[in-house]
Formats: sequence, structure tokens, C-alpha cells
Amino acid sequence: QVQLVESGGGLVQAGDSLRLSCAASGRTFSTDSMGWFRRAPGKEREFVAASFWTGGSTYIADSVKGRFTISRDNAKNTVYLQMNSLKPEDTAVYYCAVGRIASIISGAYDHWGQGTQVTVSS
Repeated sequence: QVQLVESGGGLVQAGDSLRLSCAASGRTFSTDSMGWFRRAPGKEREFVAASFWTGGSTYIADSVKGRFTISRDNAKNTVYLQMNSLKPEDTAVYYCAVGRIASIISGAYDHWGQGTQVTVSS
């Protein structure tokens, strides 16, 4: 059974940094795409970043480009989201997901974590 467990969220001030981790278990994920999405209060879930197994490429949403980076450690079945220069509008529940297809669309991902809250105060 595939399980994804996010960690690293918390309450920070604007301009601070956080690193989210997502530990996956249940099988090998080296040939999966691993992504991060977020849902802010009153808003729909949106794509944040993804690490595609094909060629090891990554894709970052324009809203966080230059501030967030995604990385993965296949030996540990873990994907990370480094978030720098956080803004109040980054406040959301952050979810990691894994899927077989390289995509920024949430429907392409098969398994999801429970989410971790990130709150950025001004």
C-alpha cells in the first residue's frame, strides 16, 4: 500500500524559509513523477512543483518560481520542497503526490499525502 507522509510545515514570518519533506513508502518511486500542490483557504488546489522521472526534469509554477525548488532522493523515496522568501499568500495546506505520468495536472497523480499546513504571517 502506497503511503505519503508530509512534514516540515509550520508558522513562519514573511521572508522566512521552510523545507517540506514527503516520504513515500509501499514501492519504489524512482520512475514516478512526484509533485507538490497546495490549497489555500477558499481556493482550489493548485500546482506548485513537480519532479519528473523522465530525464530528471523539474517544473515550477510561475507563482513560486525563483523562490521554491523541488528535489528528490530516490534512495530515500523522498521528495523535498524548499521554500524561500515566503509570502503570506503562500499560506496553504501543501500536499505531495506521486504518479506515473509527468504532469502538472492533479488528476494525473495517483496517490496523495494528508497535507501539511504552512502559515506565513506578515
